Amino acid sequence: MSGGAADSNAAQPLAGIRILDFSQIMMGPVATQLLADHGADVLKIERPGSGDIFRHAIVDPDGAEHPAFGAVNRNKRSLVVDVRVPEGLALIDELVAGADVVVNNYRPGVMDRLGLGYERLSGINPGIVYAQGTGFGTEGVYAHKGGQDILAQALTGAMSHKADDGHPTAIYPVSLADYTAGMHMVQGILMALLQRTRTGLGQRVEVSLYDSLLAMQILEATTSLMGRGIVNWARLPLVGTFAAADGEVVVVGAFKPNPLRDICAALEMPDLSAEPDFATMADQAVNRPRLQALIAEAIGRFTSADVIERLEAQDVLCAPVRTLEEALDDPHTAPMIVEMPRPALEPLRSLASPVHLPDTPASVRHSPPSLGEGTAEALADYGIESERVKALVTAGVLA
Repeated sequence: MSGGAADSNAAQPLAGIRILDFSQIMMGPVATQLLADHGADVLKIERPGSGDIFRHAIVDPDGAEHPAFGAVNRNKRSLVVDVRVPEGLALIDELVAGADVVVNNYRPGVMDRLGLGYERLSGINPGIVYAQGTGFGTEGVYAHKGGQDILAQALTGAMSHKADDGHPTAIYPVSLADYTAGMHMVQGILMALLQRTRTGLGQRVEVSLYDSLLAMQILEATTSLMGRGIVNWARLPLVGTFAAADGEVVVVGAFKPNPLRDICAALEMPDLSAEPDFATMADQAVNRPRLQALIAEAIGRFTSADVIERLEAQDVLCAPVRTLEEALDDPHTAPMIVEMPRPALEPLRSLASPVHLPDTPASVRHSPPSLGEGTAEALADYGIESERVKALVTAGVLA
């Protein structure tokens, strides 16, 4: 899977949208990959020598680029250019003139110091949409602090949520802030492009890990701001993870008039909701440890499959607790698995776009680019002649 922008993406919603992607690691790349999956032409701008630091930030035992890089960089081409020299910056200026979107996730001020700030680039192309992702925004006391997912979890209070007070504070090991901010960046870019159709003008799009992770806690934050405490779904009296005879299941006894009665019926227990200690949700919350112990004892008599079948027969929300590997092996997951061939490497297996547009579906047109892969074709699409490209390579401006 390689080639120019003329590949079969003409019918996709973002066909014809050109993106210059200066971002690295995850927040920016996961955003531009989703846009690329739906037809955008993404040119990944990388530093000479190492490129995106995510290419080698995690050591792969095979000595190749770690699959983590490939997970967020398909459907892109790579341009390795030294923007610190006048010829390199001049080339970027030409690309900006023909582009629709510029994306970066550097700390505030870095792009300006490189001569790639919004004010300068919008002077070259007033229609440019300039998307900037940061750790903590471009203003405020944390603006110049290094951004990272785990730091955002800690500073926004996300890390403080616990199912029980006895649980230790723990890092959530999935990149919540990076992915959420990346999706907010996609939304901002699309809204700015839509607005441009009305005004002809681009604008800045700013997202941060901090704001995105706060926004993910909108229910909890609102109840706290209104003096109602903090909503904690994991602490509801009929919500919990329980050990069955052969594995764990999660039960969400909520959104029904009397879920406890239905749970008891499913598990062949006496109707605990008829007892004064468990008659209302408030009673159940006060006596939660004892209530959950009774439910746990009952669930332990059955296999996880039996528990699921019994609870679902009573329309009680439940699921087995699985590993990621088990989830990936589930037939229901199969449509989300994509495989991309890579020269001299095993095919890269990853996840497809989660946005399903049946009339104009996402596509996987290119495997993740090696450093500099697709440069000549990409620059030709921007009208840069091959002789000039060769001269820039000879001068060390392009690699």
